[in-house]
Amino acid sequence: MPTISMFYGMLILMFYRDNRQHNLPHIHVRYQGSEAVVSIPDGQFLQGNLPPKQTKLLLAWIALHEEELMI
Repeated sequence: MPTISMFYGMLILMFYRDNRQHNLPHIHVRYQGSEAVVSIPDGQFLQGNLPPKQTKLLLAWIALHEEELMI
């Protein structure tokens, strides 16, 4: 899975057309052994979780890059 960003120890990964399991546009996030799948349009966790601080950082990052992510 291609890494599209890295910040504060988080890896943000995305596969184009990865919609077999999740029908929404989404990203995969890895942070210190935790993994999560987060929908891009609304920032909802579809699978897994992250610590609260990293969740806030991730949601802010999604808001900043939403237009680019939805192309």
